[in-house]
Amino acid sequence: DNFQQVREIFKEASEVLGYDVAKMCFQGPKEDLDKTYITQPCLLTAEISAFSVLKMKNIKPSFVAGHSLGEYSALVASESMEFKDAVRITSLRGSLMQNAVPEGKGAMCAVLGLDRAKVDALCAETKGYVASANYNCPGQIVISGEKDAVNEASKKAIELGAMKAIILNVSVPSHSLLMKEMSKEFERHLSEIDIKTPKVAFVNNADAKILIEPDEIRKSLVRQLYSPVLWEDSINLICQQTKVFIETGPGKVLSGLIKRINKDTKIYNVDDLNNITTSDF
Repeated sequence: DNFQQVREIFKEASEVLGYDVAKMCFQGPKEDLDKTYITQPCLLTAEISAFSVLKMKNIKPSFVAGHSLGEYSALVASESMEFKDAVRITSLRGSLMQNAVPEGKGAMCAVLGLDRAKVDALCAETKGYVASANYNCPGQIVISGEKDAVNEASKKAIELGAMKAIILNVSVPSHSLLMKEMSKEFERHLSEIDIKTPKVAFVNNADAKILIEPDEIRKSLVRQLYSPVLWEDSINLICQQTKVFIETGPGKVLSGLIKRINKDTKIYNVDDLNNITTSDF
């Protein structure tokens, strides 16, 4: 609330969505904020608000990347997508994801302490459909798919030596083939959104590559719905050029993942915004 520009960002999001986004973010109610069609645009708004503070300090990125939903914030930051369009499409994305699989039929699980080859193999050997959804960092992979298959794979993971296999409190099996049918409708809506060539190098989730062409970016956003997030690979790519990162989302989850991927990185986050200056880079 300390920056007029941030207030304007929340106001713009509220106008697009038809409800008070700032009130929803800071006052809830939690049961509404937890609905993914509300969660997604609210997170986007918070992230772009933090990014706007960096811009006011003349701190500009050389690369942008986002984890899953965060790709939309990255595209807004790179001026590839208009903020209002990102708000609209992430709300729709959330609605389509929520309705893609019947309640109680999908699940996700974080597997800790196994490498990706072992996790991929145990998924392939499990009856039903389950697959790796997020390659977050060495020793942390999220699997996604049919609930029974995810539960079975989580038990196998422990048997194979995983430290933990934590069933996540989500009902949407994100980044799995269970999202593929829904992705067709999403693609139709995304085709109405203007996407420009990014002004900052944009590293995508589905390939861990720098994408430049708007058509490539559009296709990537669709594929991301049913493909694994290659976060570890993306960070390794960026680390070839820089090891300084700023996490603009709430919390420090990505900061922790990045540090596990490359211990030589220097990482700032939202809590540091008031103290970061250009001399830190």
